[in-house]
Amino acid sequence: MAWQLTDSPDEFERAAAAHLLADPVRHTVPLTVLASLRHRGIAAFGNSPPIFGWHHREDGAVDGALLQTPPYPLLLAGVPAGSVADLLGLLDAERRLPAAVNLDIASEELFLAAWAASTGGSGSARMRQRLYRLGALVAPDPGPPGVARVAGPVDTDVLVDWYDAFAREADTPAAGSHSAVADRLSHSGLTLWEVAGQPVAMAGVTRTVAGVTRVGPVYTPPAERRRGYGAAVTAAVSQAAQAAGATEVVLFTDLANPTSNGIYQRLGYRPVEDRVILELTAHVTNGLRVSSK
Repeated sequence: MAWQLTDSPDEFERAAAAHLLADPVRHTVPLTVLASLRHRGIAAFGNSPPIFGWHHREDGAVDGALLQTPPYPLLLAGVPAGSVADLLGLLDAERRLPAAVNLDIASEELFLAAWAASTGGSGSARMRQRLYRLGALVAPDPGPPGVARVAGPVDTDVLVDWYDAFAREADTPAAGSHSAVADRLSHSGLTLWEVAGQPVAMAGVTRTVAGVTRVGPVYTPPAERRRGYGAAVTAAVSQAAQAAGATEVVLFTDLANPTSNGIYQRLGYRPVEDRVILELTAHVTNGLRVSSK
């Protein structure tokens, strides 16, 4: 069994596509990241080159995958038992050890144990997330005043401002918000909720990949909150995704936010998987190289 790394999204896709497509709901993020790289270019998420990798068994079957688009954390899509130490050794030898990692909660303890053994360091949870998939959509009733409208280039300034505000509140990188907004607009991937012609909330959707559309970001400015606008615009984009042919509509929430988790469940979203983003530290005196991103 072994991990293999590459800079090539094409090589990664050839090797790992079957593994990712076997469960496109749980693997929605790597699949949509690959789609974005195809449409926006290799620098879609920043100037640092992405890292890709996969784990194959002795019979050659791929049973794990990874990718990182700095400044975002290393994303693990499947963590085969006993494979973390080998992965960390390979990353240290060929790249840099990550400063943060995104993985399923079931693999958290195994990863942290291997990290401590390999680096002498530790890790702590920055955010715990829950992946939801939409069952039967239940629109808010009664709904708030207003109407949903697919955003266009004329809305760029407000959308960029709200992208940046969302990133600050969620403590996530705000890398390339102008580029991200332009890409979403190119496939009608941003919707505004308007009241009397004024935008009061937004919701985005990814491109549909393997039948799966992911909702996010959803953002309402602080002055407009607790009026039902976020739920209404989420319901609108969820319904539109289904009407456009998505077989699955999914989204992530921060488990520390009971309000959003409650809202999405009332709309008909059901839990699939919990994930965690770990901040990592290592003792550099061991000769290990740790990324600053």
